[in-house]
Amino acid sequence: MARPREFDEREVVAKATDLFWRRGYNATSVRDLGAELKLTQSSLYRTFSDKRGLFLRALDHYRATETTQADEWLSRSGPVREVLRDWLIWMVGDEAGRGCLVVNTATELGAGDPEIRRETEAAFEVTREALASVLRRGCRDGDLPADLDLDGAVELLFTTVLGLRVRERAGHDPARLARSIDVAVQALAACRRRPS
Repeated sequence: MARPREFDEREVVAKATDLFWRRGYNATSVRDLGAELKLTQSSLYRTFSDKRGLFLRALDHYRATETTQADEWLSRSGPVREVLRDWLIWMVGDEAGRGCLVVNTATELGAGDPEIRRETEAAFEVTREALASVLRRGCRDGDLPADLDLDGAVELLFTTVLGLRVRERAGHDPARLARSIDVAVQALAACRRRPS
């Protein structure tokens, strides 16, 4: 008869998420996970199969949490440029300098692991869709030009997001990051569709 689990699986995944986020996948050993999560290796393997299985669960947990928080920021009322600026400032306001687990994972593992690449690309697509939704709202409400090049503006902001997250992880000066955010948000006024 199998022994019942003596831990909360969701809590373990949340703690593992934090550890992977701080250290990265490759720098986090099974021993590190056991010590941080207060689990034996056999419990870890029995529940998650292996380190990679736990990492994929942690990545899913992070994505769900991050998506909920981003939705809260991006659905706020007010002029769209202010909403976008506030969201971007919030993203790089993490004093721990951890960046984004999805971006960190894409740069560490994405090119060599097709499953991880699919996961990170799916997360990136959610971000693009959220940006497109906010920009459409701005066009509809008159905060942005009616002839906004939506695809170009989404890619500008998405590239800005990724760059900001890498720079935040690298410990760059928050004031300089805020300046680049201001310029990117101001540039939306010039992102107009070219006449056919």
